[in-house]
Amino acid sequence: MQKIDNPKKEMWSSLLKRPTQSYDDIETTVKQIFTDVQKNDDFAVSKYTRLFDGVHMESSLVTEIEIQQASASVSDELKEAMLIAKRNIKKFHQAQITKKVEVETETGVFCWQENRPIEKIGLYIPGGTAPLFSTVLMLAIPAQLAGCNDIVLCSPPNKEGKIADEILYAAQLCGCTKIIKVGGIQAIAGLTFGTAVIPKVYKIFGPGNQFVTVAKQMATKYGVAIDMPAGPSELLVYADDSAKASYVASDLLSQAEHGTDSQVILVSTSKALITNVELEIEIQIEQLSRKSIAQLAISNSKLIYVENISTALDLINAYAPEHFIICSKQEAFFIDGIRNAGSVFIGNYTPESAGDYASGTNHTLPTNGFAKAYSGVNLASFTKSMTFQKISKEGLVNIGNTIELMAEAEGLDAHKNAVTIRLKDLQL
Repeated sequence: MQKIDNPKKEMWSSLLKRPTQSYDDIETTVKQIFTDVQKNDDFAVSKYTRLFDGVHMESSLVTEIEIQQASASVSDELKEAMLIAKRNIKKFHQAQITKKVEVETETGVFCWQENRPIEKIGLYIPGGTAPLFSTVLMLAIPAQLAGCNDIVLCSPPNKEGKIADEILYAAQLCGCTKIIKVGGIQAIAGLTFGTAVIPKVYKIFGPGNQFVTVAKQMATKYGVAIDMPAGPSELLVYADDSAKASYVASDLLSQAEHGTDSQVILVSTSKALITNVELEIEIQIEQLSRKSIAQLAISNSKLIYVENISTALDLINAYAPEHFIICSKQEAFFIDGIRNAGSVFIGNYTPESAGDYASGTNHTLPTNGFAKAYSGVNLASFTKSMTFQKISKEGLVNIGNTIELMAEAEGLDAHKNAVTIRLKDLQL
């Protein structure tokens, strides 16, 4: 990891740059595949599955038999762990259900707001070197709670044309209505346009690599909503001398092992802690099965010393981390002051991996600085708010003249007349 000592503010932008390709580098490829899928349907999807995943399948639709076989292959211990995680995720997201908001803004003018589910949603679940079955729980559970009718899951197949058993078990556990063995740009394009096999959806959820991220952004140009532009994983830790170096190192490595384009950062007011964390990383990384991946991610990562907590907080808000861990004697200062972060983890005994799996919060979070404007996935992500109003005769009399005056001032005569014609009838 690169060590930086008290960087000047004008250096922060370049210092905190993510190790990702630009949108322009990837957009041409994404456009080409989207156009092909739009024109050639499942033929194009199969072509890119052969090209990128190295497998040809007669059908990409997962069958009930495949789900049953996968479920039988998952150990009882892991099934129990998933049930515990499901219970906690459900409990946290169920608490987010809101009641109807109803107000009489003027006498006789009734306005209210209700949440209604998004009917058709697509879930993208990465496969590859680490099939993220936990993401199925994080997305399908709130989708079920919200009342979404169609929950379509896409995940890339392996060389044998299969999706990981754990993903299939989690999908049936959480009520996915259709599971399709397709990944990458072609999966997002299929969900965007719809094919004979892949249903068209209204909103796409789920993390992925840089190509999937750009594909999701491309989907919005065709009227499909997305949860957020979630790309490679990232973690920033603020720690002082109250932190345990081995814990901090383990958290940094837990994100570094996600992928070679992941980024982890330690910000500290303690040079001694930075040195100890660096040593711990060298020790712990040797024990990892994904050592080579973690090493590449670590090479893109930083150990940053700053002189005081105010500077630290300013730097953290400028970075806007996906995950933010606070291990500090002044934790309240950071809790109160953090403005830009996807999810916050507080104290020596709150590892980031708790949020990834089983504490209850959602792990689908904004990356690449998007935490400045985006929230992580929550129950509201699967609904849209609809407003209603009903005006009585008395109510229209009370606000009618206000509407007429405003419509006339904007030069919209028909708007004014829609009120005037009613008020004349009420005067008869």
